[in-house]
Amino acid sequence: MGVMMSVEPFPEWLRPPVGGWTAEDLDRLPDLPPHTELIDGNLVFMSPQSRFHYWTVRLLENALMAVIPPGWDVSREFSVVLGKRNRPEPDLMVAPLPPDAAAEETWLSPGDVLLAVEVVSPESKERDRVIKPRKYAAAGIRYFWRVESDEGRPVVYTYELDPATNSYATTGIFHDRLKVDHPFPLDIALAIRPNSGPEMSSPGTPE
Repeated sequence: MGVMMSVEPFPEWLRPPVGGWTAEDLDRLPDLPPHTELIDGNLVFMSPQSRFHYWTVRLLENALMAVIPPGWDVSREFSVVLGKRNRPEPDLMVAPLPPDAAAEETWLSPGDVLLAVEVVSPESKERDRVIKPRKYAAAGIRYFWRVESDEGRPVVYTYELDPATNSYATTGIFHDRLKVDHPFPLDIALAIRPNSGPEMSSPGTPE
């Protein structure tokens, strides 16, 4: 007599609804892989993180935390709802932190985000170079930084929103040192390996 085998049901997120998923679905779908993004109604899953990615995000997060004024926060791998069918997860975002912000909140509104940062991975080049910047600009996020790897060394491309075209204009390309006045005065060496000791300017205030 054969042995009955139980079959686990497929996760709900393997069967997309007509028209695709919505931003609200990400909070209710069970067993969804961590850091899943929503782009044009499609679920996008994150690949394993490289040392370059981790070290670069840590460097910029620490640098930004040191210069933002009181009442602001740096969100790491936290989602922003750009509309019903778009909920990406920038590597970093800078936004005000309301005194009544709930610990259970899972997303930010683009109207609250001053800066979004993406560190490009091999599998995310098109999203980070083209798709996400276009969507961030259309949603009105004023500043955007994109970080690329040049043989393991970070290169930071900085952008500011042009209100006349509702698109980003390049404001700088930084190889060895990131020195900017906006959205906060910041001056650090782009040395990402541990214990490399980034140098930093004094904290500033947002423009």
